[in-house]
Amino acid sequence: MFIEPRPEDSDPAISAIYDEERAAAGYVANYAKSFSHRPELMEAWAGLNKTIKKNLDLRLYELATLAAATALRSSYCSLAHGEILATRFYEPGEVAAMATDHAAAPLSPADTALMDYAAKVAVHADTVTQADIDNLRQHGFDDATIFDIASAAAARAFFTKLLEAVGAHPDAEYSRLDPMFRAALTVGKPLAEG
Repeated sequence: MFIEPRPEDSDPAISAIYDEERAAAGYVANYAKSFSHRPELMEAWAGLNKTIKKNLDLRLYELATLAAATALRSSYCSLAHGEILATRFYEPGEVAAMATDHAAAPLSPADTALMDYAAKVAVHADTVTQADIDNLRQHGFDDATIFDIASAAAARAFFTKLLEAVGAHPDAEYSRLDPMFRAALTVGKPLAEG
């Protein structure tokens, strides 16, 4: 990391974040260490993300997030959300194809449209037009779901840009993933060492 995390014992809020990370994953993730300078922002991010996720089908949320993460060249988020997709919804090779070129991946036309839109929102939201929205509607997405997809992509832009700006590399624990899968989802910074 470019910035030094604050010591765990320097603030009860940091200790709570680290304890929660250890309970959930067995280690303290680099993204959590990044937030040690502003633990209240970590809490706010978690609340925002939870609110977005509660209104959107998990598979759609993960597709939108992967599309945004790969468009933003965030290895960290691509690996994390690609792993969820490969564990819960698709084969690893299918997810690797989505990360490489979702338009050529084995997806339905609706899922491809969703990923196109999420990637566009994440990187070039100023170029979104009525035609993009109409295309999603033609694929069966209602306006509330379109808003939720946009929210997931926009929130991912905040999170990935923050992690990239402070030098949070994807956790070394991702080295346990299949090498070909890991390589396809490493679209930016390499894994942290150690």
